[in-house]
Amino acid sequence: MGSHNLELVFDRVGHFGRFQIVLYFICAFQIISCGIHYLASVFMLFTPHHTCKPPGNVSQILSYDLSTWNLENMFAMLTPAQKNNVTVQLHNGEIWELSKCTRVQKENTSQFKGRYSSGKTDLLCLDGYIYDRSQWKSTVVTEWNLVCHRRWFAQLIQPGFMLGVMLGSLIFGYLADRRGRRPVLWSTGIGMFLFGITVAFTTDYYSFMGARFFLAMMTSGYVVVVFVYVTEIIGMKSRTWASMQLHSFFAIGAVLVALTAYVVRTWWLYQLILSTVTIPFIMCCWILPETPFWLLSKGRYREAQNVVDMIARWNGTRSYKLSELLSLDLSEFTHNKPSKTEKHSLCELFRDCDITTRTLILWLVWFTASLGFYTLALNTYSLGGNEYLNFFLLGLAEIPAYTLVCICIDRVGRRNAMVFFLFSSSLTCGLIVVIPQNYYPWGLVASLTGKFAIGAVFGLIYLYTAELYPTVVRCLAVGSSSMVCRVANILVPFTVFLSSIWIFIPQLCVGILACLSGLLTLSLPETFRKPLETTWKEPEKPKSIKDISLSTLLSTTTNLGLEKIEVINSRDSGLEE
Repeated sequence: MGSHNLELVFDRVGHFGRFQIVLYFICAFQIISCGIHYLASVFMLFTPHHTCKPPGNVSQILSYDLSTWNLENMFAMLTPAQKNNVTVQLHNGEIWELSKCTRVQKENTSQFKGRYSSGKTDLLCLDGYIYDRSQWKSTVVTEWNLVCHRRWFAQLIQPGFMLGVMLGSLIFGYLADRRGRRPVLWSTGIGMFLFGITVAFTTDYYSFMGARFFLAMMTSGYVVVVFVYVTEIIGMKSRTWASMQLHSFFAIGAVLVALTAYVVRTWWLYQLILSTVTIPFIMCCWILPETPFWLLSKGRYREAQNVVDMIARWNGTRSYKLSELLSLDLSEFTHNKPSKTEKHSLCELFRDCDITTRTLILWLVWFTASLGFYTLALNTYSLGGNEYLNFFLLGLAEIPAYTLVCICIDRVGRRNAMVFFLFSSSLTCGLIVVIPQNYYPWGLVASLTGKFAIGAVFGLIYLYTAELYPTVVRCLAVGSSSMVCRVANILVPFTVFLSSIWIFIPQLCVGILACLSGLLTLSLPETFRKPLETTWKEPEKPKSIKDISLSTLLSTTTNLGLEKIEVINSRDSGLEE
């Protein structure tokens, strides 16, 4: 079935009627959970100030003339530099010098003032650590002592999550093209709830990592497929705004993370509360039908007709007989026997030189957008000021960005809008580099502007990629692109090592990649006001809508397994216009 013909069906039954609105908000609400799980680690992995726990009960803190003997209370009375070295006296008279990762017993008690250095031996913190719990009562780091020689375990949590995202986007993208969009949305949505709850009740680090890995697979699988689903279930006239505004729900998830973290300061309760956002989707997901695009690409004509009839019934419009579009043999249409279809693999994205170039450029844009998005999002604590307010504002800044993108692409097209926002991201990253660190308001404004621009790129790239590939590999294209951008997510936590050399190296890298991506994007085709394609032959031989003849559509449907089509006189081809 030609994609342009199916757009004629939406003209009849409704591009964004009551039926699509209900489906849209069911799918979009679950995107809030995706945003939550992607960004929850910003606060859940917070590492508070800490010091070695002495081998006994403390009777007095000898350093800095403090009035308290409670080590947890002392953190509020000390500067950050003073927290790194504290001298205490135990009930048995022993005096210990405590630092973040080591402890030393002093033999000469007359030298307790200052830092004792004569003949000392640093000992490991065998009795654990004392944490500053003024900000968080419990985090994943404090739960399993992921500090000092075990800090590597904490640094592996987010890359491990992104590894699951990478695999999930590819696996579920492939399954959605083979088995359908609906079963993947069901399974990933339910999986997000189950694994989200499981994460909250894990009792050790390794089970926590395993549960988070599968949660990441479910989350990325849903994100990849839902964008394709919305693209295919909504008519072309409303597709742009509907697809782009899905990202606003992702931003709402980021805002909820900041609000929940501000109120709840225990990591497992924080995770449990955030996981309950999935419940409304689980209660309503059974309503979601399969998309007519996918059903027709698999030759399941009767089921496609049922979906079209359902859309018309909900929207209060007259249905459209799919058999009328291409004069299908009614017996074949009624028996609903799926035609034999080709199996498509990742190699399809490299089928010729032009498609290969297109794929590689899009992968670079996805990589750049992801690197920039999470570099700015996870940079909350380094901005200064209130970290909860910073994160709240960074999430809030994305919502107007997606509205602006919708306005821009309706006037200048997808490609030109993409280039503009990529260059804007590059320029903003350059400004962040030159603004002095002690200028907190200006640094925050620059970061918000950068998040605005890179968020616009991230929002547009999903829609643009889905429109550049035909139905038979659309989920695979979006899934593989998502997998590539997760490589950037895995690298983001390790940029801390580059930041130790120069704090603005991550922003500099994003700026350079954004500029390069913008230049290469100029060579991609425009998809504005063009119908979605069904097979490869359509994008390989682009024609204007007015020039598409019925004979071309007949050739297309032959590749989908349609047989016994009556040849219509060319003078009747005006029906398509």
